[in-house]
Amino acid sequence: MARAAGGLILLHRRPPHETVSGDETAVYRAIAGESILLAGGGRALLLQLAHPAVARGVAEHSRFATDPTDRLLGTVGYLYTLAYGTDEEIRRVARRVGGAHRGVQSSDEPDAYDARDTDLQLWVAATLYDTTVVMYELTWGPLQDEIDELVYRRSALIGTTLGMPAHMWPESRDAFRRYWSEQLATLDVKGPARLVAQQLLRPARPQPRLRPILPLVRIVTAGLLPDRIRIGYGLAWTPWLASQYRRRLGLLLGVYRLLPRALRTLPGRRWPR
Repeated sequence: MARAAGGLILLHRRPPHETVSGDETAVYRAIAGESILLAGGGRALLLQLAHPAVARGVAEHSRFATDPTDRLLGTVGYLYTLAYGTDEEIRRVARRVGGAHRGVQSSDEPDAYDARDTDLQLWVAATLYDTTVVMYELTWGPLQDEIDELVYRRSALIGTTLGMPAHMWPESRDAFRRYWSEQLATLDVKGPARLVAQQLLRPARPQPRLRPILPLVRIVTAGLLPDRIRIGYGLAWTPWLASQYRRRLGLLLGVYRLLPRALRTLPGRRWPR
């Protein structure tokens, strides 16, 4: 057995990226196409909303505050399109995103925003890339350096499809880590973000099909967040909760690894595009 980030125990099993050729697109698909990405969706969304301008734009121009699962599923669908979609399907989603962002702006302070602001697009893309790698490595163990590099280069597409100029994607993984650390140090979780987090993790009227998994969603989402961001959202965290997080996530990943690849990748391959 091997030990991954967070002290989780991994079974000896061949990781998906080792079953494909070294082609950048195929390797990215093997990693970003895994449905375990869904378990990291809450993490990515709460990281995005920790940026006050993103939170305000979402709160004022979407149904996210009342139905956060809609954006959660939309975000995962976006990543699956980048992993499995044809060039035409990716162009189509780029046009759809561009159209949806048109007019999503306000110059009123504080926290003026514009959905076409390339700095905000970079941050959203960064949260999706980082969460993809975090979830994959928790499940299958650390990526080899050359594979990590392939995935990083391909992940620039997450931002450029949103409208971000290609040159804004940090030039190397080291540069990305510096950018990531700087952003985490300056994020400020405000009221609109906390309101959405409450509705996502403790909805007043949860959908019946989601109700049984909400306790797992809450503890996994909280556990995956960086400490500073978890504190900003006011999410309780104790040694007991930390141990429950490790136990429950370990069980989830253990069961997931036993699933055949065809089943693990079914959501991504069948997701509407």
